[in-house]
Amino acid sequence: MYDIHHLNCGTMCPWGGRLVDGVSDGLAARLVCHCLLVETDHGLVLVDTGYGARDVAQPHPRLSRAFTALLRPRLLPEETALARIHARGYRADDVRHIVLTHLDFDHAGGIQDFPRAEVHVLDAELDAARHPRGPVATGRYRPLQWDNNVRWRTYSAHGEPWFGFPAVRELPGLPPDILLVPLAGHTVGHAGVAVRGRDRWVLHAGDAYFFREEIDPREPRCTPGLAAYQGIMDVDRDLRLANQARLRELARHHGGEVRILCAHDAVELEGRGRGIGARHAARVLEPA
Repeated sequence: MYDIHHLNCGTMCPWGGRLVDGVSDGLAARLVCHCLLVETDHGLVLVDTGYGARDVAQPHPRLSRAFTALLRPRLLPEETALARIHARGYRADDVRHIVLTHLDFDHAGGIQDFPRAEVHVLDAELDAARHPRGPVATGRYRPLQWDNNVRWRTYSAHGEPWFGFPAVRELPGLPPDILLVPLAGHTVGHAGVAVRGRDRWVLHAGDAYFFREEIDPREPRCTPGLAAYQGIMDVDRDLRLANQARLRELARHHGGEVRILCAHDAVELEGRGRGIGARHAARVLEPA
């Protein structure tokens, strides 16, 4: 239905090599911020924003020092969503909608770069971000990345069936082929974003999983480094794991109809989602 562009809007290089990303030979791993740019009759739509131009220009105090030390983001101007969009001949004002999986700093940093956009997110997520509790929440949610001019659109985690998941289809200003799919666990208001592409649906599952083989229907596994990080960050482990199991069933029964991807797997970014023979994938280069 729509043209979907896959963007890396932030590279992170935590220590751990293949114990983190499964492929790197050196000491540093490579993680990405996999965002989507969707061309619609309603203007451009961004799914997540990665790090923003202001994060690059002045990382602190916009970003947590603890998390930047752990994840080691490169914070390159050319990797921001704003730069990626300019490189395709568009302006910031052409982005009319941002649909967020959640409000973690590496997903929402570019909101301020698109002042005309309406920002769509589950209401539980915005509430958690506005009222963080504990050190992890304070580090992950960075209010300096948003301002009082953000045009929020919030939704409850209920909706119509979509391949066995409840989905919010009525996003004002957007067609019903772009929808929010509640996938809580990593955060309280975490969601996937489904978009009908030219040949199949694309489900951006955000941080519902981190490693491509976690949703392998036959032999699911995760690297030790990413398993540990998910354990640190989740707010409801049982719910997170239950939603991963549901994603595996989606891959098992509807893999030909739905392409599933997560936010941080560089191999998935290169292959544009599950089904690329990831278990045998070699090191990948960032796509142009």
